[in-house]
Amino acid sequence: MKPLYNFLIKPKNNRYDNKKKIGDTELILNTDISDHKFISREAIVYETPIICNTTINRGDSVIVHHNIFRRWHDVHGIERNSKSFFKDDLFFCDESQIFLVKSKSGWKANKGFCFVAPLENKDNFSTEKEQSLIGIVKYTDDSNIVKLNEKVGFTPYSEYEFIINDQKLYRVMTKEISIKYGYKKEEREYNPSWLQSS
Repeated sequence: MKPLYNFLIKPKNNRYDNKKKIGDTELILNTDISDHKFISREAIVYETPIICNTTINRGDSVIVHHNIFRRWHDVHGIERNSKSFFKDDLFFCDESQIFLVKSKSGWKANKGFCFVAPLENKDNFSTEKEQSLIGIVKYTDDSNIVKLNEKVGFTPYSEYEFIINDQKLYRVMTKEISIKYGYKKEEREYNPSWLQSS
């Protein structure tokens, strides 16, 4: 079955990403189905839509919006699937809900998005670990608005946190990039130690 307008995707591993292996021990980080931070966002494209001009292909890995795989409780306390659920382990996904695509050439941001690595805060008098609203572009689309490894600033509340390849990145809509500082020189990216693979 080929969908008309939406992509048909399935979770790469599970719908929730709430476990971490440390040595021989597996830790459960969260048991709440509504917490968006622990919902899996990596998926595999099962089918592409009939009516869509896209470079995304069947079998590509994609990073998607967390609400696609999310489960929730209705007013009677009954656990329900998201409106994206189709059947078994398949979900419908609009192209605007796909943020990052991995093909044979590697990861690339989908049209209208870029991913920015936060920078370490060098202010000794601040309790914040990273600089606010500034970072280095790690993935971008083909728009040429921003370039890879470019230092940029973005508007408040436009960033959304993702973990890609054990690195903390912010997904930012390209139109929310407010300033370009050029290429990084002596900047140091901030990545929390708990994200490092053991």
